[in-house]
Amino acid sequence: MASTASPNGTEITWLGHATFLMSAPSGTQLLVDPFVDSNPSCPPEYRTLERLDCVAITHGHEDHVADAVSICTRHAPLTAAMVEVAGWLQRSGVPEDKLIAMNKGGTVRLHDIDVTMVHAQHSSSIPGPEGDLVAGEAAGLILGFEDGRRVYHAGDTCVFSDMRLIAELYEPTIALLPIGDRFTMGPREAALACELLNVRRVVPMHYGTWPLLSGTPEALAAECLRRDLDVEIVAMSPGDSLR
Repeated sequence: MASTASPNGTEITWLGHATFLMSAPSGTQLLVDPFVDSNPSCPPEYRTLERLDCVAITHGHEDHVADAVSICTRHAPLTAAMVEVAGWLQRSGVPEDKLIAMNKGGTVRLHDIDVTMVHAQHSSSIPGPEGDLVAGEAAGLILGFEDGRRVYHAGDTCVFSDMRLIAELYEPTIALLPIGDRFTMGPREAALACELLNVRRVVPMHYGTWPLLSGTPEALAAECLRRDLDVEIVAMSPGDSLR
């Protein structure tokens, strides 16, 4: 299927958990953290994608890469990932010429989208038949689109003070922040992240997929209000899109 340009700018669709499908103004389709077919929150109509141009991966945990090999094999997208995750994908049969290995601080171009890998505070491993495989470090992503939108996908992380550096260097226009607690930030930490990042628009993610992930957008909004932050909390349902 040919790319279809979007006259209204970048479109961000939440597929549940930490997975997002993004459409650039040119029509380029980018999937962040390929967890769709096995994602209990992903709407059925998105579990089999018709077309995909590129993939970006934050880290190696199963709830972020469970469908990476099948998606990368089926669609042959350009895929940017941490060096160790890219190596695992290659050993799993993904063609080397479709893989772009990178690390924190680096920027690569996936078609017409700039992908910068930034710091995150989390672990990273990939389940294997003989135990977990080392998958380097977890990361966040800054995604730069031709219409000027800069999307910060925080990956899985707690809050950390160097989010101020992310704000200074990349000036994200929207942040996708985990709020589920237990394995990532909860609402209280995420509100501080909003302040450090100096963002005005935030999409909560990585919550509600399973009962353990108990944080809610309402709790995040309350914490932001307590901090007197001028930030819009965009509570999406899986399948919802945002321009």
